[in-house]
Amino acid sequence: MYDREAAVRYADTWWNGRNPAFPSFDVDCTNFVSQCLLAGGAPMHGYPNREQGWWLRGGTWSFSWSVAHSMRWYLASSKKGLTATQVSSAEQLGLGDVIAYDFQGDGRFDHTTIVTAKDGSVPLVNAHTYNAQHRHWAYKDSYASTPDARYVFFKINDEFS
Repeated sequence: MYDREAAVRYADTWWNGRNPAFPSFDVDCTNFVSQCLLAGGAPMHGYPNREQGWWLRGGTWSFSWSVAHSMRWYLASSKKGLTATQVSSAEQLGLGDVIAYDFQGDGRFDHTTIVTAKDGSVPLVNAHTYNAQHRHWAYKDSYASTPDARYVFFKINDEFS
């Protein structure tokens, strides 16, 4: 069972720092979201295949653990362990859900965040790389955002298979 509150607690604890128990990357957004999902009880699977599954073991990890584009496609297609349902709007998301960002609109996803609060129906997110806590989900004020930005919204499934 996905513990959304535990995922959010982790995100609020580590949004502005790096947990020394995990690797840290210059572009750390997806690694951070993976840590939050793990804190919420999401099970890892797929080791040692780096191109499939979602996992971290020792000094090795799957691409979906640490790369925004890979996580986007993992969440869209996973049928085992950590799974998600794509929804059409940010307002459908709840605490512990995930947003994938394609800032240039070129089909290559370059950022990942986790929903940690809501302002009415508007999700607020935490993220790494440029550390953020309870930031408006759309990132319209980000230097990386463009008018062509695209978003994919994932409701993390509460039950794990």
